Amino acid sequence: MSQRIVKGVQVDDESRCTHYHSKVDVVALQFACCEEFYGCYQCHQELADHPPKKWSKDERDREAILCGHCKNTMTIAEYLKVHECPSCRHPFNEGCANHYPLYFEM
Repeated sequence: MSQRIVKGVQVDDESRCTHYHSKVDVVALQFACCEEFYGCYQCHQELADHPPKKWSKDERDREAILCGHCKNTMTIAEYLKVHECPSCRHPFNEGCANHYPLYFEM
């Protein structure tokens, strides 16, 4: 698997950014508009030259989620069902669920 580049403001090697940087903030999301991975929606807002586009319900089979801890990618459908990486079991920030409507059609 090739190394995924995660864009953002002060992104570390596990995809944490200046906006979200706790131990469990290791999820990077690929945006539907540009197919680029960003540390969070605020990073996209600050750095991209276009507005964000949400993934539609029909695109839930897209591998658009990256675990910054082990670099495993997962589908949107997989991600919406878990609170930890299915590959390495690193916990995800459960508060991210509050932001699902920013990334995905709900």
